[in-house]
Amino acid sequence: MVRIRTTHVGSLPRPTALLDLLADPQADPAAREAATRDAVAGIVAVQREHGIDVVTDGEMGKLGFFSYVTERLGGLERRPGAETVYSFAAEQEAFPEYYERYFDQAMMGGTVGTIEPVVCTGPLVYRGEDALRRDLDNLAAVVDPAEAFVPSIAPSGVGVNEYYDTEEAYYFAVADALHTEYRAIVDAGFTLQVDDPFLTEIFSFHGYDEAERDRRGRMYVEAVNHALRGIPPERVRFHTCYSINEGPRVFDVPLADVIDLVLAVNARYVSFEAANPRHEHEYHLWETVALPEDKVLVPGVITHASNIVEHPELIAERLERFARLVGPERVMAGADCGFSSQATYRPEVDPRVMWAKFDAMAEGARLVSARLGVR
Repeated sequence: MVRIRTTHVGSLPRPTALLDLLADPQADPAAREAATRDAVAGIVAVQREHGIDVVTDGEMGKLGFFSYVTERLGGLERRPGAETVYSFAAEQEAFPEYYERYFDQAMMGGTVGTIEPVVCTGPLVYRGEDALRRDLDNLAAVVDPAEAFVPSIAPSGVGVNEYYDTEEAYYFAVADALHTEYRAIVDAGFTLQVDDPFLTEIFSFHGYDEAERDRRGRMYVEAVNHALRGIPPERVRFHTCYSINEGPRVFDVPLADVIDLVLAVNARYVSFEAANPRHEHEYHLWETVALPEDKVLVPGVITHASNIVEHPELIAERLERFARLVGPERVMAGADCGFSSQATYRPEVDPRVMWAKFDAMAEGARLVSARLGVR
């Protein structure tokens, strides 16, 4: 058996020089592309230095893990000023003072791009080939694609429908468009990661009854699998989380409520939050849920929601819990979520702290691998 390997979820803090160019609409495109290339080369090297086995480009060329898709799909229209209902509205209502400060200073503070509501007003087509090719070429220039992954948004993360007759038709149209991106990532030799915090939102949103949650959950998964058609599951990671970072998070849906849907996605690797205090106990779920033979767990063993650096022994303990339940060959060390889901001057976790977390994760993975006799 091989040792337990390390990875993370994708987004990482961008260098200030790149942020300045991303924030400037008048910036020279050639200068922006050169800065992105340099940032990707730098971030891959630093990931390696801090013990990450399966790396990525840190989403250096994207303004946000989901907002980037507005530039890559035709048929979408921005609606500045339109009302947006966040899935964590219940949290905001329960803790209004906290979230007023939080959104100003942390989650939305310092971002270089404006997050605006997006509406589908025409037939969806993929038009992001050039931008995607730049992303893939930048990463392939500095790492063997077999040792790297590339994140892409799930179909349910693309705006609101005003064009298609039904929601189902809309999500499948998004899936058809995103299939182009998914396929290109895999054809370039990388592992695809589908980012889907939207699945858990269904179960946290108080406006749906149980039947509607079940219907939407199945529809979301069917749309993801439609986008993945023809792509080998062993080349796919599926990441789900809770759309929010630091906060009370008392309305997070239990993993048990969504695990059947998560496991129904045609992806070998299952990435989920398991390090923060709202979800760490959920490793017990695998005492009763049988992990399919073709699946690998990528639990978060470091959290993106705190500037405390986890101790390597705690990380080893977290990994050992999963390894003893499903087997060490079916566990990979990961993070709860990305460390800079939006391009921002003020990431919630200080970059130096983040790298210390990665060091601790690498050491924890080494400790548990030795403890379990895998290398």
